[in-house]
Amino acid sequence: MAVGYVLVNVSPGKEYEAFQVIKDIENVSDSTLLFGDYDIIVKLEAESLGVIAQTVVDIIRQVPGVIDSKTLAGAEF
Repeated sequence: MAVGYVLVNVSPGKEYEAFQVIKDIENVSDSTLLFGDYDIIVKLEAESLGVIAQTVVDIIRQVPGVIDSKTLAGAEF
C-alpha cells in the first residue's frame, strides 16, 4: 500500500468548495482544511505511487479553485 500527502493551494474564497470535492475523491483517506502556507492537506492511499500520482494530476489538480499542489510520497522500506 502506497501513501502520499498532497498540500493544496486554492483560490481565495474557494477553500471550502474545493475541500468538499476533494474529500470524496477515490483513494482520499483523509483531508483537512488548514491555516497557513497551504489551504488543504490530503492523505492518499492506493496500491502504488503511480495511482497516487495519477489521482493528483488527473483529479485533484483539476478541481475548480485549485491553483497549486505539492505531493509528498511516503517512503516504503
